[in-house]
Amino acid sequence: MMKLQNNKTIASLCRKSNLVAKIAALLLCSFVALPSLAQVVEGTSYYLPKTAMRFTLLVEKTVFAPGEMCGYAQRYLKKSVGQEPATTYRLLSTTMNTFAVPDTAKRHTLIMDRRLSISNVERTDDGILLAINARPSSLPEPAHFVAKPKAAPLNARDYMNEDILTAGSTAKMAALIAQEIYDIRDSRNQLQRGQAEFMPTDGQQLRIMMEGLDRQERALRQMFEGTTTIDTTEVVVEYVPTKVVDRELLFRFSRYFGLVDADDLSGEPYYVSVALDQPFAEEAAADAQKKQKDDIGLWVNTPARIKVKLIRGTQPLYSYDFNAGQFGRTEVLSGALFGRKQTCRIVLNPLTGGIESIKEDNLEH
Repeated sequence: MMKLQNNKTIASLCRKSNLVAKIAALLLCSFVALPSLAQVVEGTSYYLPKTAMRFTLLVEKTVFAPGEMCGYAQRYLKKSVGQEPATTYRLLSTTMNTFAVPDTAKRHTLIMDRRLSISNVERTDDGILLAINARPSSLPEPAHFVAKPKAAPLNARDYMNEDILTAGSTAKMAALIAQEIYDIRDSRNQLQRGQAEFMPTDGQQLRIMMEGLDRQERALRQMFEGTTTIDTTEVVVEYVPTKVVDRELLFRFSRYFGLVDADDLSGEPYYVSVALDQPFAEEAAADAQKKQKDDIGLWVNTPARIKVKLIRGTQPLYSYDFNAGQFGRTEVLSGALFGRKQTCRIVLNPLTGGIESIKEDNLEH
């Protein structure tokens, strides 16, 4: 009997402990669900920009394929031609445009308090602050290279007569092709002198006949001289200057491989150097970092002007001067600009994050 009573007591205690645990769990969940009053602050996060450089390189690629009869070019055409295929590259031009990337070290949150007269905040898709209470500045789209359409390649066999196509040996075929080339040249000369057996009736017909003869000769000469195909492509190299440097490798370019990896010593090095035009005083930069009384998290860049040089080996090629947001200093703007009686429209430079325009509007009627 005593044993049964003890078991009931233990069961009762277990039920009570389970009930206490459930109540404690419910209380804990309710406290977790309640938001912290310190976190109930509406705001818009944004970045200030870094000013980056986009180098656009126009690269010409030349591919040479030797002709089938290249070994007979000296004998029949008295020309020395290439005997091996070759591919070469040439850097035609280099242009530079600046663009903006988010500066992850300058991420801020703009407080959106009801007491502030901030109606809209404009940002880029990647979060760079552009304007407040105003329309942002637009940047012109950079022009892109558009390659010209290439003419269809000529097939020499389309211009060969039956004797050439049925020649029993390569040497015989080469001799007949050479003879056909000289016959075409003779026909062209007779047309130019007006001595051809069948002269065209007008200038348009003469032009068509001359173009046809030129096309036939080019196609047949390819059998000896080979073909050269030229393609021009656009290559983009991006660079973000972050500090003053004397020489920093930008890319390497090879005559035989084009743009190559930075550690590929077959390419000639192209460097950049970065220098400040007018460095900011350290005292002024330190004062700019001090918080103001009405700080609402609105920061802007005061960019510095830098000079960047593109150097090929040891020879300077181009020099670029522009303002960069990551150089200079940052400043905080007072929340008093967006009061109840007046507000401001602020537009930032989309490339540097500096103030482009600021206009005050009176809200009193």
